[in-house]
Amino acid sequence: MDTRWKNKALLAAWLLLFTYGMSGILTLFSDGSMYIRNNYFNTSEFRMELDRFIDYLSLYELNTLSKEELKQQITVSPEEIEEHRYRYGDLSEQVASIKQQYAGQIEEARASGEDEVAAFYKAERDRKIQDITENFQSDDHVKAKIVKEKEQRIDQQYKEFESLKSESVQDLAAFTYYFTEAETGKVFTNTKVEERADKGIEPKHMLFVQRYQPLRIEGRPFWYGISSELAELIDASRRGSVFTGEIGISNTAPENSYVLVNYYDYGFKRLAFYIYTIMGAAAFVYSIIVYRRRKHSYVEVAGLEKLEPYYRQIPLDIRAVVLILLGLLTGTLLLSADSNFYRQDAYGIITDSLTHLVVCTIFVSLVLIQGIWLKREFSSWPEVGSAWRRAFVHKVYQKLKDVFLVRSIALQWIMMMAFVFIMGLGFAVLMIEPEPEVFIIYTLMLLFLGLPILVAMVRRIGYFNQIVHQSSLMAAGDYQQDLPVKGRSALARLAGNINIMKGGIRSSQKEQAKSERLKTELITNVSHDLRTPLTSIITYTKLLKKGDLSEEDRSAFVEILDRKSQRLKVLIDDLFEATKMASGHIELARERVDLVQLLEQALAEHEEAINASALQFRTSVPDTPVVAIVDGQKLWRVFDNLIGNCLKYSLENTRVYISMKIEGGQAVITFKNVAKYELSENIDELFERFKRGDASRHTEGSGLGLAIAKSIMDLHDAQMDIDVDGDLFKVIITVDLEGR
Repeated sequence: MDTRWKNKALLAAWLLLFTYGMSGILTLFSDGSMYIRNNYFNTSEFRMELDRFIDYLSLYELNTLSKEELKQQITVSPEEIEEHRYRYGDLSEQVASIKQQYAGQIEEARASGEDEVAAFYKAERDRKIQDITENFQSDDHVKAKIVKEKEQRIDQQYKEFESLKSESVQDLAAFTYYFTEAETGKVFTNTKVEERADKGIEPKHMLFVQRYQPLRIEGRPFWYGISSELAELIDASRRGSVFTGEIGISNTAPENSYVLVNYYDYGFKRLAFYIYTIMGAAAFVYSIIVYRRRKHSYVEVAGLEKLEPYYRQIPLDIRAVVLILLGLLTGTLLLSADSNFYRQDAYGIITDSLTHLVVCTIFVSLVLIQGIWLKREFSSWPEVGSAWRRAFVHKVYQKLKDVFLVRSIALQWIMMMAFVFIMGLGFAVLMIEPEPEVFIIYTLMLLFLGLPILVAMVRRIGYFNQIVHQSSLMAAGDYQQDLPVKGRSALARLAGNINIMKGGIRSSQKEQAKSERLKTELITNVSHDLRTPLTSIITYTKLLKKGDLSEEDRSAFVEILDRKSQRLKVLIDDLFEATKMASGHIELARERVDLVQLLEQALAEHEEAINASALQFRTSVPDTPVVAIVDGQKLWRVFDNLIGNCLKYSLENTRVYISMKIEGGQAVITFKNVAKYELSENIDELFERFKRGDASRHTEGSGLGLAIAKSIMDLHDAQMDIDVDGDLFKVIITVDLEGR
């Protein structure tokens, strides 16, 4: 326990030392240019005071014109005459305005029986009308009025000069000056005899002397708040005036003057600056040495590890902004530390400095803690990426991306919000300044923009509510009614997409119902097709167990058992093969195969059956080889199944057409026959397992031939189609040829 508290005390001492060192270093860089190799008279602060004194001289002391002389310098330009003449409109407008002003007063006086008052108002009205009329008749009349206005403004400005001059004299009492006007030789000075040389200021009595050769005072930028019009008059009166002389600060000037107070304070501040920065630099170096020798982490010693997980829950960008702002605030506090040394009492310096140092240490500690935690987090790029995805800016960016996912909606929303803002601002302006023009503009915008937008919003909201209602019906299982698709808006696209989804769901439901039906038929057909030979096998096996059978019957029964067993084996093998094909777990042994030769081999295998049947086979194949990259054994099985189907399901005494031709780099093989049984209306169901064209299932087929053939062609990425036209049954196979 003692060791932990000792470590914390050492840590606090190190933080105080480091903070003081940082403050000293920052103060050196910020104020060094003011105190190193410098004096008060070279500072920007003194230069501002000197410029202020020159402005004072140019306005009050070197101004050789009196108020009356300035009035004589007044000029009036034709533009000023025109501006004064038409200030309130043309002649008719001004006369009408004057008559309107007095009409009510005259009428009221007459109604009250005060004829003298009415006559007074009429005379005053007529005088003003006469004066306005003369304004439009004589330029001299207008000029005289303008000159009178300018003279009144000069009188007012000179009254203000006196009060400003008294303030300036007190502030600038430390300055002395000695100037001679180049043209007249007139001397302007406030120096005493002992401070004056033959032609200027005696340097030995001065703390500072600045010589001007020459000093031009016209056009000064700072005129102590006088009007620009008066400033132009003063400048015009001095046009070409040049002065030579000096400005100085006497060592006998009042010590309480603003400039001398700053002069003596500067010396104390400079001494404090050197002491503070040198000690600060030493403290900073020593704190760095101690830091390099530390054995434990700053955070570990402070016992703040348990707070780090909570800190990391704050978004990364907010932490970064807080750290930057806290760093700027801490830097400002550190830079302001030197102000504590400008006081004259030692107790105040010590107490203020210690308080300031403790406050700065707290802020420096907060900056260091956050810096260490962020450094740890940035040491692992995956953690940085994860933290960035949780950042506030990133979340805002993602939200904006979502907003602009459908740009039309985002733009419409922005335009609508902008219009609402503009209309609200217009309403506020109308309430503050109910001008007729503003009311007319606002009303027109409301009628031609606001009302159409309101109607459009009502329509969109109604349309949106329809979509929400239909989606609720979809969720309840009602997929019958489609939404109306109005226009090309995002809502219309949404309605169209919902209709497509509803159509997909309806198709899926139909397919599911069909799948369930076919699954039931599959189970029934498999049971039927497997039970039939199995029943025969069981029956004849029981008969064979009887001992009273003749040898001829026994041989016949064994023959039947063999035939039924082979039939059962074929059914099971076809079933396994169809299942295997449908799962896609079969690898093809592709090679170059002549399709013409492969088809002829399949026909040759069935030659005996073809000759024994009552069918006439017609084949049409190319005379040259037709080569494709296929699995010859699997494709032969397709041809075998299709030829077998023709033999089993063709109407007796009809023709079977088998043809092969080349179209666009593909071999198109067609099998056509007339079915002996009525075919199903749904062609796709013929590809289902255990599906036959004859519903009575009297043939010897397994019902898997077309399903197996279709699966083989799918594995080859080839196409197999069925076309039924009445009793005409047609299978079309399309295979890509070599080199395509």
